[in-house]
Amino acid sequence: MIYRWATEGDAPAMAALFAANHRDSLTQEQRDEQGFVQGGFDAAALRVMAAGGTLLVADDEGQVAGLLALSGPDELAAPPPPVVGLLAAQDSLRWDGRPLSEVRWLLYGPVVVDAAYRGRGVARGLFTMAVEAAAARADTVVAFIESTNRPSWRVHVDGFGMTPLGEYVVDGRAYSAVAAAPRPPGAA
Repeated sequence: MIYRWATEGDAPAMAALFAANHRDSLTQEQRDEQGFVQGGFDAAALRVMAAGGTLLVADDEGQVAGLLALSGPDELAAPPPPVVGLLAAQDSLRWDGRPLSEVRWLLYGPVVVDAAYRGRGVARGLFTMAVEAAAARADTVVAFIESTNRPSWRVHVDGFGMTPLGEYVVDGRAYSAVAAAPRPPGAA
C-alpha cells in the first residue's frame, strides 16, 4: 500500500468511494456498523481539492483504497454545516490549554476506507501521513465526529488516541471535536 497525495486523476475513484459511504446512501444498520461520511464531494469538487493538495489517498496498485482530506479551515470556499459549527465553536474548544481559535490547526477529514480494505491498517496509514504532513503547518489536526457515528469514534479516539475537545450542535445533530498533535515524519 502506498500513501500519497491525491492527483486530479484520482477524482472519479474518490467520488465513487465517497458516494458509497455517504450517510444518506447507507442504512441505519450499515451506519452503526461501519460509520459514514458527510458532505457533498463529487468528482469535480474532489478534483479541485486534489489540485490544491488537500487530499491523501491509500493506493493499492492503482486502486484507491481510502482517502482523507487535510485542509486549513480558511481554505474551504463553502464549508458544510458541521464545519461552520466547528468554526463557530472555536472559542469554547481547547487544545493544549488554549482556545482552538488561538491555535494553528488543520481540518482532518473526511476519511473513508473502501469496504474491501477495512481492518487492514489503511485508516491508520492515512492518519499517520496526515499528522506527519501537518507537522510543518499546524499545532494540531482537528476532526468532527457526529455523535451517532460510533465507528468513527472507535477508530479516531479509541484507536488513534485523538483527544476530545468538546461538543457542539448543528441543525439538531450533536458533534464532537477531536484533535491530535502533528509529528515529524519518522517520529514514534
